[in-house]
Parts: sequence; structure tokens; C-alpha cells
Amino acid sequence: MTEKHTFSAEVSKVLKLMIHSLYTNKDIFLRELISNASDACDKLRYAALTAPEMLKEDNDLKIVLSVDKKARTVTLSDNGIGMSRDELIANLGTIAKSGTQEFLNALSGDAKKDMPLIGQFGVGFYSAFVVADKVTVQSRKAGQEQGHIWESAGEGEFTVSEGKDITRGTHITLHIKKGEDEYLDKFRLRHIAQTYSDHISFPIEFREEDGKVENINKASALWMRPKSEITAEQYNEFYHHVAHSPDTPWMTLHNKAEGKLEYTNLLFIPSVAPFDLFHPDRKRRVKLYVKRVFITDENTDLIPQYLRFLRGVVDSEDLPLNISRETLQHNVMLAKIRESITKRVLGELKKRAEKKPEEYAVFWKNFGAALKEGLCEAMAPKEQLLEVCRFNSSTQADLVSLDSYVGRMKKGQEHIFYLTGDKLEVMANSPQLEGFSKRGVEVLLLTDQVDDFWVNVVGEYKGKPMKSVTRSNVELDTIETTTPAKDDAKDESAKPELTPLLEVLKKIYGAQVKDVRATHKLTESAVCLAVEEGAMDIRFERFMREQKQLGATYAKILEVNATHPIIRSLAQKVANGAGEKDATLQDIAFLLLDQARILEGEEVSDPAAFSKRINSFLAKSLVA
Repeated sequence: MTEKHTFSAEVSKVLKLMIHSLYTNKDIFLRELISNASDACDKLRYAALTAPEMLKEDNDLKIVLSVDKKARTVTLSDNGIGMSRDELIANLGTIAKSGTQEFLNALSGDAKKDMPLIGQFGVGFYSAFVVADKVTVQSRKAGQEQGHIWESAGEGEFTVSEGKDITRGTHITLHIKKGEDEYLDKFRLRHIAQTYSDHISFPIEFREEDGKVENINKASALWMRPKSEITAEQYNEFYHHVAHSPDTPWMTLHNKAEGKLEYTNLLFIPSVAPFDLFHPDRKRRVKLYVKRVFITDENTDLIPQYLRFLRGVVDSEDLPLNISRETLQHNVMLAKIRESITKRVLGELKKRAEKKPEEYAVFWKNFGAALKEGLCEAMAPKEQLLEVCRFNSSTQADLVSLDSYVGRMKKGQEHIFYLTGDKLEVMANSPQLEGFSKRGVEVLLLTDQVDDFWVNVVGEYKGKPMKSVTRSNVELDTIETTTPAKDDAKDESAKPELTPLLEVLKKIYGAQVKDVRATHKLTESAVCLAVEEGAMDIRFERFMREQKQLGATYAKILEVNATHPIIRSLAQKVANGAGEKDATLQDIAFLLLDQARILEGEEVSDPAAFSKRINSFLAKSLVA
């Protein structure tokens, strides 16, 4: 009996893009299929640790490639874990992975941009339709008697039927399109397989029509070979295999730890950020092997979540072969491997950051926000993490380290100052920076959402406390200024008596503000908002409201610039007898408060009243 099924909408979209525009290098279809076959063999070898009978009919795991020029077919077979009927339907007819919508949204139709996404998302099987107008998959799952046949022309539907005499594993037959005859050439196919798959640790055989068999690859775990025997091209192809991405890795880390803890790691940092880097699942995709036997690549604590951009393998000599995926989460040996790998990765990042800062800036743009998540973890090596962090600065054109910032601190400066915000260009013009810029005091400009969290967790760096410039108790007078002293003296002499005005403003605002205070922070602007030490920073509070973690906005402190013409005029108006009932004084006071709110990205309390006040002052200025 033949069942007819319809592809899910997601698969249909992937197939359309794949067939018509996506793969500029069609050879990749063979790499993707061989990679899937290798994974199937890995899974069976792992399953056989606890159920050795699964290997009884054929324990020589391998991948076989063959071509029938007359029939215009290419077949790739493996004797790995295989698929049941339901798995054929689920794996080849739908995209069941989390992040489906993010994946589809990320597809742009631009071949160069989209090609990395297909492999990353695990839908490389569909690349077969780039060169084939029909694909037939015969598969029998290990431990089952009945095999099944899946078949599709890639045009919206597929069929599934029972098959006879199907051996264990998966056998994919590609019916090659007209015009793609190069993929019927055995020499071309062997060359592609050798180019892309020499690192595969299972034998890959090419089977001639007369039955002659030729081995294509070395069939040894690449990570176990000495570095001196591995070429850059081999490293790159192994990266393509484990990362399912065509880019060249930004960094390759190949190390063997010996002594009390024995393991080998071959890890890569991509040069392009994976599309799902910030998906809520925060999945880690480094493969764990024990004595060359694949165990899992599903989200173990082998690496911390903030290093989830790493791709590659870790092969342990100490973990037991029969360890289960469940007990991995609490394994002491695995925790030691994780600690060791984390230290090594951060150490290599520090070297690259110091020796090649321009290259490191590329890495930081891709993965900096993820790396900073580690600063919020209790067990993370925070100082080592901070050493490799880089930040935008109010005084420097390039990204800066905390060590370089500390080296530029002014005499009398006790804090590392920072400002959080959403856009650099907006932050650069923030009133909060005016007093710092006047004194030549550097401020770190933090734009990632995670910055709102880690600054509260870390608190200091090498003895230097961190402080937001939005705090009301920022003391700038104790910091050595680059402005001539006579200018400061001139400013001081221009300041009116503010106390009466501050008292009147407090009465006008009432509960809308926590306090009204004079500040040295401002030089050009009239007012700004600030918060008390220990209170939530302004952007963090806004984030908590957006996440429905806070029900209301907390009242802020309004800081005023005593030397600003508006403030001087208001102070004179109060000195002449105006009080909190004065309509003009009220209008100006609320316009100033709303202006301060807008500059911090906050909502005005009464948009209609704000608009009326603006219109009133505009009308008066036009009449005048």
C-alpha cells in the first residue's frame, strides 16, 4: 500500500529556495548526504553499546557510493541506525526542530546569504533536489524487520510504502536531472567525496558497476591525528561537516589534554554567527565522543551556554563508554572537561584580541553579546571573561578593553563609568555624557540587552567599581579636568541661587519625581533624569516593564543644570515671587520633565498635555 503525504509548508518553502536559487555550489549535496550517513552510523554505534544485537547482521559500519550512468542514478547507502516509517515521514516531510520560524524568517532568497542557513538548520537532505528531479529513500531501522520506501519529486508531496529486502540503514537514490550529467561521472563523484569527506571516521567506499570496491577516505577520526598531518583544507572541511556551514572558521582550536584528565578537542569558532544564536533554547552543538564512539551533540554541559557558538568535537578517554545522556548532566569528569575547555578558549581569545584587535572586532560583533551572558552565571570565570570583553567608548574610535580603560582613568577617578542604551549614535549625544565629555572622562557605551544584567552582577573589575552615569550621586568635581580652571570658575559665578526654584519644582511635580537636584553632570542641556544608587537603571527598568515583570514606572530624580539659560530664568522668576501655582512656570516645568523622559526613551505622562504646551509656546514665539 502506498501512502501519499503533503510536505509541510516549511519544507515546501525550503525546497523552492533550494531548487531555484539557493545552492551556488551544487557539489555540496554530496557533502550533506555523506554527513547525514555518518551521523546515522554514529547513532547506531552508540545504541549498540547497550543493545549489541542491533549490530548483529552487519557490524562493519560504512558508507557506499555508486553510480548507474545508464539509469541516470547516484546512490548513497549507509548501514547505520536507519528510519522507521514514522521517522521517514517526520524527518523528511516536516521541519520539526525548534526555531522553524526564525529559520524561515532568516531566509532572504540571496544565495550567498542563505546557503549557510540550510546546513545549520539540519535540512541538508533537501539539497539532493538541486541535482535530482526525483529522490528515492529506502530505509530499515535497526532492530526492525520491515523496511519502507520514501519517494518524492520535490513538488509538494511524497509517498511512503512498504519495501521488500531492504537492508538495515538508509539508501538514497538520486535520479539526476538532465543537464547535470557531470554528477554521473564516477571520477567527478569520487573527487567530490574525497574533497569533502576525508575526515569522516567511517569508511566511504565507491562501488563500481562490476562490483569492484575502492576506498575513498582515510576513515580515521581527524581530531586524533597529529596537527602536523592535517592541512588547513582538511580542518575546513571537517568544520563544514560538524557546523553544516560553508564559511571558513574564524578560529581553530585543536588540543590534546594529558595527565589526570585526558581528552582531545577539535573546536571551531565560526566566522558567521549562526542564525539561531539567540533562540530561547540556547542550544549547544559540540559533539561528545568517548574513545572515538559518538555519544551525543544535544545540549550537554560539555561547554557553557555562553560559548554555544563553538562547533566541533570533544573526545574523552576517561568517561565510561556506557554513560547515558541523562547522567551526563551530573558527571564530575564532564564538569572538569568543561572548565578546562572554557579556560583554554578564553585564553586563546585573549591572545587574538591583543595581537589582532581588528580581527577580534569581527568576532566581537558576532558573539560578544553571547559571551557576556557568562558574566551573569554564578560559576563562570568572570575576570577572565571580562579580560576578553570589548566595549564602545565615548572617547575612543575603536573597541576598548577594561584594562585599557583603567589605564586611561583620570586622577581622582574612582569608578569605571558606563551608559546603557539602544543606539550608539543616540547615546553619543546623551545629556548624561556632557559633564564627562567636558572633563575628558571616558564612558563605556553598552548597547546589548545583556549589559543591563551583568553590570549589576559583576559590580567591579580588578578593584575598580562600575557605575552608571545615570546615578544621581556621580561626583565629577573630584576628577581632574582637562578644562582650564578659569572656565570652571566662570561657570560657578554664573550659577544663581537654586534652592527656592528646586523647592517650587518639587511641589509642581509632586509624586511624578522622586527629587529635584542640581548637578555638575550637565553642561549644554537643561535637565536629565537620574536614579538613586541601588535603584534599577533606567533602561533595565524599561526592559522589566516590557517583560511584564514590573507594573508601573518608578519616579526618577530630575537633575537640573544651574548654568543653563532656562534654569537661570526660572530661578529669577521664582526669586521675583512666582510660585507653584504660576501657569507659565508649570508649563515650562512639565515640558522640561517630559523632555528629560523623551531623551531617556521614556513615555511622557500625558501626551495630549505635552502637545498643548508645545503648541502654546510655538504660537507665542510666532506672535512675538
